Amino acid sequence: MNLKMNQNSIFAILLRSPWWVSAGIAAALFTGARLALPTDYSLYAFFVALPFFVIAVHTGWLQLRAPSAAGIAQAMEALRAMSWNDFSAAVEEAFRRDGYAVASIGVAGADFELAKSGRMTLVACKRWKVARTGIEPLRELESARHAREAHECVYIATGEVTDTANGFAAEKNIKLVSGAELARFLRR
Repeated sequence: MNLKMNQNSIFAILLRSPWWVSAGIAAALFTGARLALPTDYSLYAFFVALPFFVIAVHTGWLQLRAPSAAGIAQAMEALRAMSWNDFSAAVEEAFRRDGYAVASIGVAGADFELAKSGRMTLVACKRWKVARTGIEPLRELESARHAREAHECVYIATGEVTDTANGFAAEKNIKLVSGAELARFLRR
């Protein structure tokens, strides 16, 4: 059974918000429950606010550990300065740490083939230095997915991805890895 949180639920929205939003909601709920409940039941105010407090702590921890904008920019510049051999080795190592079997392939549109739990994923990252990624490399990756009968696709970029390319990736279920996510992925 695959459980996935609805992206429009209050908890999903709070997980994407700053930590202090959840903390403020928790404090307001706690105060409101303390005032509304009889004195004998005031301990229940803590349980009313607890889910929001947990979300505040979790998002605060994630935001504390997230790289700063300057750190992300510095990491992207360092990645762009790498040679293909160094960059591909870093990508391979990062996927191996995540438990994938990685094979370099010579297919147009894809650079690596990942295998894990019986599922095949194609990764394209040869154009990592491009300042702005359009839709064409994603079309090539999608063609390679159909040709190799892969389950998923991942496109790695250090530059900006156009709105058209983002829309195409969302439509074709291609995961885009760039910016802070790429910095965290390769730093792990």
